Amino acid sequence: MKRSKHRGHKEDRNGDEPAILETENLDRQGMFMGGGPDPDTISLASVTAVTTNVSNKRSKPDIKMEPSSGRPVDYQVSVTVIEARQLIGLNMDPMVCVEIGEDKKYTSMKESTNCPYYNEYFVFDFHVPPDVMFDKILKLSVIHSKNLLRSGTLVGMFKLDVGTIYYQPEHQFYHKWALLTDPDDITAGCKGYVKCDIAVVAKGDNIKTPHKANEQDEDDIEGNLLIPEGVPAERQWARYYLKIYRAEGLPRMNTSIMANVKKAFIGENKDLVDPYVQVLFAGQKGKTSVQKSCYEPIWNEQIVFTEMFPPLCKRMKIQIRDSDKVNDVAIGTHFLDLRTISNDGDKGFLPTLGPAWVNMYGSTRTYSLMDEYQELNEGQGEGVSFRARLLVSLGVEILDPSSPDITSSTDVQLEGVPNISETATGKVEEFFLFGSFLEATMIDRKIGDKPINFEVTIGYYGNEIDGVAKPKGKKGNSDEEETELIHNSSDEEMDNDGDLTSVATTPPMKPVITDRNYFHLPYFERKPCIYIKSWWQDQRRRLFNANIIDNIADQLEDGLNDVQEIIKTEKAYPERRLRGVLEELSQGCSQFLSLANQDQNQAGRTKLDRERLKLCMSEVENIGQQAKAMRSQVKKSTVRDKLKLAQNFLSKLRFLANEPQHSVPDVFIWMICNGKRIAYARVPSKDILFSSIDEEQGKDCGKVKTIFLRIPGKKGFGPAGWTVQSKIEIYLWLGLNRQRKDYLSGLPNGFEENKLSRGPGLPCSPPISLTYMMKQIFQLRVHMYQARSLFAADSTGLSDPFARVFFSTQTQVTEILAETLCPTWDQLLVLENVELFGEATELRDDPPIIVIEIYDQDTVGKADFMGRTFAKPVVKMADEHYGPPRFPPQLEYYQIYRGNCTAGEMLAAFELLQIGPNGKADLPPIDGPTDMDRGPILPVPLGIRPVLSKYRIEVLFWGLRDLKRVNLAQVDRPRVDIECAGKGIQSALISNYKKNPNFSTLVKWFEVDLPENELLHPPLNIRVVDCRAFGRYTLVGSNAVTTLRKFIYRGADKQANNYTTTEEIIVVNMEPDPACKKMETVVKLDSCSDAVVKVEDDDKDGKGKKKKRKKGDEAEEEELDESMLDWWSKYFVSIETLTEALKAQEAALSDSEDKEDADITDGDIKPDDSPVKGTKRGKGKKKRQVLDPFEKKKPKLDELKVYPKELEGEFDSFEDWLHSFNLFRGKGGDDDDQNVTDEDRIVGKFKGSLCMYKVSDDTQRDMSFDSNMGMFQNIPHNDPINILVRIYVIRATDLHPADINGKADPYIAIRLGKTEIKDKENYISKQLNPLFGKSFDVEATFPMDSTLAVSIYDWDLVGTDDLIGETKLDLENRFYSKHRATCGITRNYAIHGYNVWRDPMKPTQILAKLCKEGKLDGPHYGPGGRVKVENRVFMAPTEIEDENGLKKQTDEHLALTVLKHWEEIPRVGCKLVPEHVETRPLLHPDKPGIEQGRIEMWVDMFPKDMTAPGPALDISPRKPKKFELRVIIWNTDEVVLEDDDIFTGEKSSDIFVRGWLKGQQEDKQDTDVHYHSITGEGNFNWRFVYPFDYLMAEEKIVISKKESMFAWDETEYKIPIRLNLQVWDADHFSADDFLGAIELDLNRFPRGAKTPKQCSIEMVTNESEMPTVSIFKQKRIKGWWPFVARNEDDEFELTGKVEAELHLLTGEEAEKSPVGEGRNEPDPLEKPNRPDIALLWFLIPFKAAKHLLCDQYRWLTIKIVTALLLLAILGLFLYNMPGYMVKKMLGA
Repeated sequence: MKRSKHRGHKEDRNGDEPAILETENLDRQGMFMGGGPDPDTISLASVTAVTTNVSNKRSKPDIKMEPSSGRPVDYQVSVTVIEARQLIGLNMDPMVCVEIGEDKKYTSMKESTNCPYYNEYFVFDFHVPPDVMFDKILKLSVIHSKNLLRSGTLVGMFKLDVGTIYYQPEHQFYHKWALLTDPDDITAGCKGYVKCDIAVVAKGDNIKTPHKANEQDEDDIEGNLLIPEGVPAERQWARYYLKIYRAEGLPRMNTSIMANVKKAFIGENKDLVDPYVQVLFAGQKGKTSVQKSCYEPIWNEQIVFTEMFPPLCKRMKIQIRDSDKVNDVAIGTHFLDLRTISNDGDKGFLPTLGPAWVNMYGSTRTYSLMDEYQELNEGQGEGVSFRARLLVSLGVEILDPSSPDITSSTDVQLEGVPNISETATGKVEEFFLFGSFLEATMIDRKIGDKPINFEVTIGYYGNEIDGVAKPKGKKGNSDEEETELIHNSSDEEMDNDGDLTSVATTPPMKPVITDRNYFHLPYFERKPCIYIKSWWQDQRRRLFNANIIDNIADQLEDGLNDVQEIIKTEKAYPERRLRGVLEELSQGCSQFLSLANQDQNQAGRTKLDRERLKLCMSEVENIGQQAKAMRSQVKKSTVRDKLKLAQNFLSKLRFLANEPQHSVPDVFIWMICNGKRIAYARVPSKDILFSSIDEEQGKDCGKVKTIFLRIPGKKGFGPAGWTVQSKIEIYLWLGLNRQRKDYLSGLPNGFEENKLSRGPGLPCSPPISLTYMMKQIFQLRVHMYQARSLFAADSTGLSDPFARVFFSTQTQVTEILAETLCPTWDQLLVLENVELFGEATELRDDPPIIVIEIYDQDTVGKADFMGRTFAKPVVKMADEHYGPPRFPPQLEYYQIYRGNCTAGEMLAAFELLQIGPNGKADLPPIDGPTDMDRGPILPVPLGIRPVLSKYRIEVLFWGLRDLKRVNLAQVDRPRVDIECAGKGIQSALISNYKKNPNFSTLVKWFEVDLPENELLHPPLNIRVVDCRAFGRYTLVGSNAVTTLRKFIYRGADKQANNYTTTEEIIVVNMEPDPACKKMETVVKLDSCSDAVVKVEDDDKDGKGKKKKRKKGDEAEEEELDESMLDWWSKYFVSIETLTEALKAQEAALSDSEDKEDADITDGDIKPDDSPVKGTKRGKGKKKRQVLDPFEKKKPKLDELKVYPKELEGEFDSFEDWLHSFNLFRGKGGDDDDQNVTDEDRIVGKFKGSLCMYKVSDDTQRDMSFDSNMGMFQNIPHNDPINILVRIYVIRATDLHPADINGKADPYIAIRLGKTEIKDKENYISKQLNPLFGKSFDVEATFPMDSTLAVSIYDWDLVGTDDLIGETKLDLENRFYSKHRATCGITRNYAIHGYNVWRDPMKPTQILAKLCKEGKLDGPHYGPGGRVKVENRVFMAPTEIEDENGLKKQTDEHLALTVLKHWEEIPRVGCKLVPEHVETRPLLHPDKPGIEQGRIEMWVDMFPKDMTAPGPALDISPRKPKKFELRVIIWNTDEVVLEDDDIFTGEKSSDIFVRGWLKGQQEDKQDTDVHYHSITGEGNFNWRFVYPFDYLMAEEKIVISKKESMFAWDETEYKIPIRLNLQVWDADHFSADDFLGAIELDLNRFPRGAKTPKQCSIEMVTNESEMPTVSIFKQKRIKGWWPFVARNEDDEFELTGKVEAELHLLTGEEAEKSPVGEGRNEPDPLEKPNRPDIALLWFLIPFKAAKHLLCDQYRWLTIKIVTALLLLAILGLFLYNMPGYMVKKMLGA
């Protein structure tokens, strides 16, 4: 038997096994972004969906009804611009512009710096479809000196598409450096770096923000570039050549009315379209020329893009557009995904494509003025018809920037290319498509009862408007062809072979009524057929290879779903099935290798074909080998992990099967009613492509496929798209015309062909219809047992469901059950006399599918659709015995879908029984249970209905919370009704909900018959009703507990509960706490308070010094002064621990990925396990080794636990015994109506718990058993209790900006019950990461005030304050939890100092109380620091120091040790909440699901009836300390000489030095000018004085200043402390010239050189390798430092040296010894010894004249003087001549 004929046949299952719905299109975002659903979360039903056994005749239907690609989604892009470095340019004023699509946002401008620090946060909100979102380009550009009047000059830019960010782990880049380049000059190289965080969040994503710790040294720019994993750091420029040759098959169209008028008047018969191609890539747009009036345009042009390679923009958008003055519209769009046409592996290849045809799909080809589906042509949503195909090719060439002929701009260029030969894309072959419609049912009644027909098209063949075009080769004159196309659009046209070329539509037929909602077409035994001949380039090999891979992938997916189902339903041996799946996989892979290599030399093979073949061969081979290797490692324990790895194989195969070069276009099936197109289906041509080799054949070729037609375009979104427009059973076959001999072989047998009558002697043509001679009669029995988790269709939050079953042309409905989401119909529906056509044996193996739709009955109007599922019946032929193993059939769960979303599960079984010659007498009888009489309704017969046994369900009624109003009235007297399987119980009535919302009777129980099989247990319904006057009841809300398994009580199995007998004593080996270890090395700790700063950091000074100062070190080490430490010291150390733990966890994960065999289970390294606990035995040890290096360098500080998430997440929501059930009301939210989310439907909570167990007599009871409490022993009472709640808020991070300036002015608001605190006066100005450091005390009474809301508001001067976000905590569950979340347990016990014990109960008291409650033996304190509880012994120190340093004996340490290891105590142990800080997301009701920031906080609770707690911890933010930095500029040397003396030509500079602390530019100070330095030496003896406020712990200076003139108040900035020194050349009249600069980070900067000779440019360029010092340690330092600037080649050059002295004093010291600025009093510096220049300015002109006349222009001067003398003589002569003449003449 051939393989494909028997996919899914598993011998061991007797041929009937649940197969799976294709979940391919499960909302693309979910699957293809997140890498598929987590196998653990797939619901049980999804895996048992279609009980089918796909045999050779039928293929699987696709249950997804709704197109998911074009629907808009909410996105939020957040960008934090932190700083920029190494910007190229002199003395610039940079600002950063962030641009996404059209939106631009700017940072502020920083003056005269090349490394500005911004730390500004921007948020962009979008509501667009995913495709549009991910193609948007994000640009970061740095602009120099932009202001109101000028736009500024671009320094450099960086761009990537949003999709690249979204595909990153956690959808974000965190603290990465974007490398800037100049798009106008690609030879220039790097223009600087911008450090930023970028995150993209879609609705419902939760982003884990890496913990904001201190700015660690992320100065390793190269190692932290902003590029995805796997992209090389050095990206080069490349040219992308997209050649566009020609297009064909454009739809006959024109949208301008004028053209029609013109055509009518002049009768011009021109093509009415002026096409051109537009290409968008990486934010640039290129266009070809416009070809006027042409349906088959030929361009032969190439568009050249210049962009970095690899590009960070993944898709190129190619669009054919129609050029038109009025509206320029897209004809079709194609996206070229560069990932599919390149490979970055070692044997990879650059992006390459074609020359190949790409097919474009879009709206219908019909000629219309206003195209209602225009957005489909733009590439949004699934195209509903073929639009055109375009011949393109793509090549990429990496540029060598050094070669001279490169143009340096990146503008898009357009060039011509030579024509391409006809055969370049393959040989044109004649293809033949045949289809037969076997059934058309479920036609929506709304369509009307006009005649209906179906049209099938492939490309531009088969479409009535286009007529039938044959390839040019077949006919003579092409003009003739054009006219013929327009005039002769008849359906039947003769071919040269005498064949008809096509019959593309079925004859119209009037529909017949099936029931209230649907029609069907009466095809019965006569099935209409269609066939089309078409001509395409023969590129079937591509599709064959894709099909083989798809086949392997389908088989793998089915297998994996099987394994998941076995795990879900807890059947035996899932590992065996998985081994089988992997075996199949490796066989399939080896088969691919043997098949794929055939006919290599085919015409039209492109480079991409060859490269992809190599890639597929190696990848598939690799997968095959890994599968083989993995097979042997599959064990029972590792099944789940191996399953995850196998899922990776699946996604890899699916990626490989996606063929980027198209060949034959897809097939479209349209349903046309009365000439109007109603609904369509799209069938990929590869799925129905024939091949003589089975593995290569399409999965639906020659098979009957059930297809649901759907509404095109946007109309198909939402409920309109969920109703089936029509369900057709269609048989399709596509192949070469010459291979068509067997094209009918896959049809059900027993038919005759009906052909058009032809003249005698002509060859026969394909049939236009088939008449079936054979038909079988069946009875279908549908056993509908129950459904659960259905959609809430009514406003009460419930539904009135009934199910409608469709099979063939018949339908039946179940009864309607009122007000439930979990109906138990328990009903047998019988469909009599079902006629099916074909041979009996075929029908047995492969019956048609049954469609079940679930509706909600409404009293008025039409029933609402609630979901749909499919099933295949088990078939019994007349001659078969009705008995095991196949009969009676088992009840199974089927997943119900509503659109693309799951909407519940249905438990049912289906059997199809053949009626033999004796009629119905032979059918098995229907034995219903005898004890019920339901009139005409038949219950599900015995043998199929589940076996029941008696269970007792105990319910703990605790209370109701947060009930909202119902119909505007408040809930006053609520009651809870519990119902399960028809039985139930009511709680006591709460007489006054406002006063006390708890129940008076705590525990009640009822008994009920439930199935033995736990998987079939019905849901339990919780409903809350409000009892109003006059006996009225109003439903408040309801909840269906779908799975009761977690509430099943299984008797305490002595062995299971590590309940060792008391004789055995276990000594708990305490690992020494790192705090108790001796410190091996001296530490440097960035994040500690001042005290730690005194610890010397010698590690970097080389070993030599270290030895000498060893003694001193130890002395200093002791100085870790307790009095200097505060809570913040502890906090910062803890945060460091957390970041290290997370890093180590990542490292461990990446290790485990490398070694597949290393089986990492969930328990291995949790990010939240602090690295110092080694409680889990072996595993803990492993973890300690990973983290050991960190432990060594920690100082002796007590830490707390920082949770990067909510505390609830770590402790299972504190539902250890008290559960919260949300109550829902109102209609369920539809996808299109995105405002209604489940959160909005919550109307309150029911608090309580359930416990169920089988009723038997031998339930033994404890002595102290309280029968009223049932199984709920030892729970506290629920009377009101007064509590002091103490809320500590530390800080908030990444707040969503609330003001126009992109900032917010946050303050805290707290709400608990009626108490509301708004800390409005303490708002923090213009800050998105505010540090609050505040605590609030609130008194509360449980149960009335149990929900604490902590909100962050934005303060506004005018108008109301806006909510930024809020978080809600359920305090009650925390208070009553066994995890003891009232007050965290500190790591060590101390009675004074920063780590003081803050719980009013001491550890010994807590331990005693816990032991008493848990009825434990102990605690017994023994000598030698031991304590015994039950059978565990713990050890710890027993001394403690008080404030005066006196040692005392105490048991507190012992007790605390037990508490820290409480989870190891048998029977009652659980982890106790440690002293902690939790990080909670802030949410905003208007933007559900999208984080608006996070808040770090913790809550302590103290009952009022116990001892009062001490005062609150002081966590107010540290005040910055005042410092003064004094910088003396002594001398400069080797400063470049900038001025040429105009006259003397000698080089000189008028030097002065300018300095400032970063962020305090307005306090910049200049020395005086050293004029006319000819050697570059300058003497200054000038002092700068800079006072500043500094936070030691964060290594930042704190600046408060107004942002602008109009700002209301000062904004606080924290920026790293950096000293900028610059050297300038002073000019009198023009602007001063900048010569060079140096920036010193005062925490780590290179030590100054002793002499100017030793001072080199290395100190700047090679900073990382120089010994560094910190001014905070050294206090005073003197030396030479280099000044640098960039030359024309953007390289650093030395422009001078400065001798400076830096002196740091605290504020107090500075006051004691004041100094003057410059050379002023007090403590003046002496004047520098400069060459005398007092008269210089006076003498300069004379010197200049002497130099010019005597030296430079001596000969010229002589010549000029001589000439002047001659001229003077001549002038005198002329002047005196007349006088003399007269005198002579007159002889005077």
